[in-house]
Amino acid sequence: MKLDRDGDKYFTHKKVSFRPSAINSHIIDLSFEFAYEMAFGSGYHRKHRTGGQELRTPIEIFRNTFQGKLAEGVFYSYLNQNHIHCDKVDYGIHGKGVWDDTDIVYKEKKISIKSIAFFSNLLLLESEDWDAEGRYLPNLLNTEGADFYDYFVVIRIEPNTNSLFRGSIFKQDLRDEIDNTTWHFDIPGWCSALTLQFLIKNDYLLPKNALLNGKTRMDADNYYIQCVDLKGITELISILKALE
Repeated sequence: MKLDRDGDKYFTHKKVSFRPSAINSHIIDLSFEFAYEMAFGSGYHRKHRTGGQELRTPIEIFRNTFQGKLAEGVFYSYLNQNHIHCDKVDYGIHGKGVWDDTDIVYKEKKISIKSIAFFSNLLLLESEDWDAEGRYLPNLLNTEGADFYDYFVVIRIEPNTNSLFRGSIFKQDLRDEIDNTTWHFDIPGWCSALTLQFLIKNDYLLPKNALLNGKTRMDADNYYIQCVDLKGITELISILKALE
């Protein structure tokens, strides 16, 4: 289902309610250490989105990386709770030119974990990252990387990390703020590579400079799917278990 449009304004349809589950403190610890090192230490993250113009500051990189790693950790834990055992989340620190090519791999199926804010109802994928066949272009340059993802899983994180970490960037101060915050997640659903190919072919595109829900200006062109159109996560669990 496409977004409603009024000129350069785009609006989501029916919303999927956030159903919070607590995030394990061990996942928070690992995600914090990883994000801090990637933002302020020896790690590397690109400073702008593909096709975007806004440069990300170190604290913005920290926010985004922390949220993303929380999402990977909770989905890995969710798989284990459902007796699906895959390789552990990669918390290794990578420099420029080296990156994780896939978030989760199970029985050679590659799963991309996409984190969004708890109030969001839209999965966005930067259009310049994908070709017409749904291949991930940045990894075409990485001879050891995967250029194709079988599944995309959406994880929502509460609170929205973009609303936090507005003060000191000293490590202990950031850690204290995290410890004084209650963290939750939910899994509104997933889609397949075939879905991405459909989105690309049928121009499910939220263009650069468009206003999402009349207020959030887009920094880059994005393919999109609304959370209400995602498949339920239990269906993916059944698919993965059938691979055993």
